[in-house]
Amino acid sequence: MHRPNVIGDWREYDDDHEGLRVRVHSLKRGDLPPEGRDCDAKGLTYFSFRVKVENRAAEWFMIGLERTHLDVRAGKDGDSVYLDYNSREIEGFKLYPLRRASATFYAAAPAKRLDILDIQVQMRIDDEDAAPHVWVGGADVPESATGTSKRAGSLASDVSKFLEEQGNA
Repeated sequence: MHRPNVIGDWREYDDDHEGLRVRVHSLKRGDLPPEGRDCDAKGLTYFSFRVKVENRAAEWFMIGLERTHLDVRAGKDGDSVYLDYNSREIEGFKLYPLRRASATFYAAAPAKRLDILDIQVQMRIDDEDAAPHVWVGGADVPESATGTSKRAGSLASDVSKFLEEQGNA
């Protein structure tokens, strides 16, 4: 079974996009878009996260990362969240070697479901859809607790242990 990334982890691309890497990080509960609340998110709790793309290759890549390239799910049942139109996207950007680009996305979901979030990113690279990658975490979990750690109690080890148990069941 393929393991999802934990929020804060980098994910390397292979094959045609070797040298590119991406991560989802800086998950913040209660962070509103600069333009304010959208009326479609009435009664929901806002949160934000950043998606960072880094080019470590010798060539540039044309990247695109918009709301339509994300699928964000909340809670144990994986309910869809509201992705705000005022998110800061990356559209048709030449990412040169040794450079980074970031996008900030604003979303809203019921507060009781923010403890479990799944964020799938499938950005466009050179006008082609890249392979999707999934990150897991929670809005109330500090990012330092999700980093790769030798501690037995870290979120990353708990997620890995759970997935191994599910794969063996």
